[in-house]
Amino acid sequence: MRKKVTIVGSGAVGSTAAHWIASKELADVVLTDIVQGLPQGIALDLAESGPVEGFDLHITGANSYETTADSDVILFTAGVPRRKDPVTGKFPSRDELVKINQDVVSKVTEELVKYSPNSIIVVVTNPLDAMCHVVKHVSGFPRERVIGQAGALDTARYKTFIAMELGVSVEDVHGIVLGGHGDEMVPLPRHTSVAGIPIRELMAEDKLQAIIERTRKGGGELVNLMGRSAYYAPASASVSMVESILKDKKRVIACAVYLQGEYGYNDLFIGVPCVLGAKGMEKVIVMDLNAEEKAMLDNSAKAVRSVVDVLGYAKA
Repeated sequence: MRKKVTIVGSGAVGSTAAHWIASKELADVVLTDIVQGLPQGIALDLAESGPVEGFDLHITGANSYETTADSDVILFTAGVPRRKDPVTGKFPSRDELVKINQDVVSKVTEELVKYSPNSIIVVVTNPLDAMCHVVKHVSGFPRERVIGQAGALDTARYKTFIAMELGVSVEDVHGIVLGGHGDEMVPLPRHTSVAGIPIRELMAEDKLQAIIERTRKGGGELVNLMGRSAYYAPASASVSMVESILKDKKRVIACAVYLQGEYGYNDLFIGVPCVLGAKGMEKVIVMDLNAEEKAMLDNSAKAVRSVVDVLGYAKA
């Protein structure tokens, strides 16, 4: 029997993720959305590309959650994106976005877990770290089955900028980004290399620091260019996590996971390297950070906690 993935939200990230999943023939796909006709239309359009692209899956669009029953993995993309107000030109405040999406994510999570109580949920909705807390709080799932897509995207951006600066293939760039999915994320130059060559042997420090800063502002850069959030890279990063889970690949990917003592943090979702397999988050890998790296991670954790506190949970 083929695996089943539900994608909540058929906007740009959700529909692009469905495209990647179909092209890789990872699983049957259910697209859900509150907009009548939208998920059905996207599902039909994508299915009609199957004969051309050579994939053969069941792709379904629905406005009800009954259709999502018995999903193996749920990719949660629904929510209000970072978007400029067309009149004021301003973005919603952090607290406004947190509370709006908390309400959306809470209601949808209740429905999802009713029909797929054994699923693994990968959260993409922003503010990412806070929304992971919402899903875990409402679902009651163990930490292994609620994972946030954060480090996978941030690491991809970091590698892209390095490859662009050096004029090398992204396939040969290795590195990792820890911490919250925000401006205080923690790229780790000490653990970055190109084909095994330490990055500082290949790049001047000022160039490296500029790349780190660009990585931290990567989401904002795209919002400023497009007037809305990114979708190709977030969808691709999300599907890499889904694929590792469905195929039990045991890939080591930086994800937002609920820490219980690792790195010195408790009851907090923050991006760290972990092993993704059939059971979800199967192992947290604790890196040996130096004092500077740990201080940056502490700063990132503090920023995440400040957003999580807006949720109003006594313990998320």
